Amino acid sequence: MADTYAKLIFIPAPGVGHIMSTVEIAKLLVSRDQRLSITVLVIKPPSVDSGTAINVYIESLAKNTIDHISFIQLPQDEISLIHDPKDLMSFFNVFIPSHCKYVRNIVADMTSQPDSGRIAGFVIDMFCTCMIDVANEFNVPTYVFFTSNAAFLGFNFYIQTLSDVMKKDIIEIKNSDTEISVPSFVKPLPTKLFWDLVHTREGLDFVLRSFRKLRGVKGIMVNTFLELETHAIESLSDDINIPQVYPVGPILNLEGGPSVKKPFDDYIIRWLDSQPPSSIVFLCFGSLGSFDEAQVKEIARGLEHSGHGFLWSLRRPPSDDQKSIFPSDYVDPRVVLPEGFLERTAGIGKVIGWAPQTAVLAHQAVGGFVSHCGWNSLLESLWFGVPSATWPMYAEQQMNAFEMVVDLGLAVEIKLDYRKDVFTSKDYNTVGVVTSEEIGSGIRRLMEDNDVRKRVKEMSAKGRSGVVDGGSSYASVGLLIQDFLNR
Repeated sequence: MADTYAKLIFIPAPGVGHIMSTVEIAKLLVSRDQRLSITVLVIKPPSVDSGTAINVYIESLAKNTIDHISFIQLPQDEISLIHDPKDLMSFFNVFIPSHCKYVRNIVADMTSQPDSGRIAGFVIDMFCTCMIDVANEFNVPTYVFFTSNAAFLGFNFYIQTLSDVMKKDIIEIKNSDTEISVPSFVKPLPTKLFWDLVHTREGLDFVLRSFRKLRGVKGIMVNTFLELETHAIESLSDDINIPQVYPVGPILNLEGGPSVKKPFDDYIIRWLDSQPPSSIVFLCFGSLGSFDEAQVKEIARGLEHSGHGFLWSLRRPPSDDQKSIFPSDYVDPRVVLPEGFLERTAGIGKVIGWAPQTAVLAHQAVGGFVSHCGWNSLLESLWFGVPSATWPMYAEQQMNAFEMVVDLGLAVEIKLDYRKDVFTSKDYNTVGVVTSEEIGSGIRRLMEDNDVRKRVKEMSAKGRSGVVDGGSSYASVGLLIQDFLNR
């Protein structure tokens, strides 16, 4: 009987967006075919961040009962306990690999059980390529769940080709302040928008090692859909040296995940209930997004100049002496806002701390989204038909913003090249303070450009159609399941 089942080992990276997306794709797979059984091996972030939303979420997983899905929280050793969360390269090169031995032990125990059934594959995050070696030890194929988009996936493979095959110096290219033609992007990509990790030799070395290994995996699931990234997906399919790509998205956690601030949700939603349809611009910059006082004041002035109602998730940056990269909420936001701002905007706007993002985007009063351009956030805004204005901050968000604005015409620009170092205590960004005039102008375009709004609504319908029977992602998931079962 056990042989009729295919067991999968999922290993997400320990980031809230990565884990939530992984859980959602696992739920989708087992709902589509009851012959699949999934064990999610959870790498817990360093203990110094134990109070953050990601750990609240991880702790909740063990309490949830999901048919055919189980969760095992991996132990932490001394490396985990002393790891500095602001040391990004150590996180990738030391912290995550320190968990390989625990994965090896768990899989060995699983395979030694009588009637345990076969393991059809490991499904790993792009930041967990060290786990490919563990899978190989058990003669198990590896698949990747790529939580970002197809254009960015293609960029990384192209960077690896430029370096290894064409013998180009990527750091030199990145510093050239020019544009290069990347096959997965429609328009030439400005080199100043390259993602953070290829800005340094150490980061570049990690990317090159990772994508050399990813060329050998069995398949890559991408959180996107064919109608959204037709060009990028076709460019990946045309390259015979890239594994089979399965567009399976949009994969979304529409419940938003658990939070200690759930009671506050009702207050926000009640306020939105009192606003006219599509009248509110929502500003939210992700789990790591925050600004210094000078930039906060410019945002406030820009909102006043825009003339539009707003809901602003304003977060306090972590202090230099904190062993954390996560912002917190202000006790009183007046300490950083212009004098009298809250009083002047009381009738049209709200300044809040943490926000229930999916619930807000789903609300009919919300007509625009000023976003840091994390891929999950952009997919959520598309799902709900809410156009975005781009204000990227870190990682690959500048490239996401470029694709949405320039390649796809599904967003408007506030900035494409803004970049802030959220992983150290350095207080800098690449473009200086974004002025209130730029912000106000961007918000007006966001709320008043009917062409962008129409395209976003059309893409929303295509995304929703893609995940149901007869849709492109539905078919792609079916092919993937068949591949699991055939093994």
